[in-house]
Amino acid sequence: MIFTLVTALLAEAATPAAIAPPPQSTCDSPVYMVVQGRTRDRERMIRYGEAIAASRLYQELGGYYITLPRPIAVFEGEVPPDYVNLTVRFPCIENARAFWNSRTYREDILPLRTVPDSAGDYTVAVFAEAPLREDMIGRVGDNRYLADFPADGIAQVGTPVPDAPTVGAER
Repeated sequence: MIFTLVTALLAEAATPAAIAPPPQSTCDSPVYMVVQGRTRDRERMIRYGEAIAASRLYQELGGYYITLPRPIAVFEGEVPPDYVNLTVRFPCIENARAFWNSRTYREDILPLRTVPDSAGDYTVAVFAEAPLREDMIGRVGDNRYLADFPADGIAQVGTPVPDAPTVGAER
């Protein structure tokens, strides 16, 4: 009985509530990685999605899906049956980049979609989160990350994808 009580107290002391919160993150400018295009091999894309989930890279880097890949309504135009648009939110561009350039993604997961040929024709772009309009403050959540997701522990490939110039930066 005493052993059970001590074990329970020790377990409670080790819960996240008893652990000091992480320091304020410097990775606090959320971005959205948008994947859109046409799927040619659905079975391979399912395996690719399962591999991303199994890798736990999104969990480690604070990434999570904010949309499902197929629309629930089309208000204008036509959406081909093989078209997808999937959005993943990351706490900052550095973590989106750490996912994209991770050794696990580039060497183990990406080939499931691209080798021997592409399972789909996709565009992958990263967008900054828009600031909350003043009239919306207090009416919607601020979507802040409450935990820190350091990217420095994710092994990267030797030649990462280079930074693209910011669209419209020359204006």
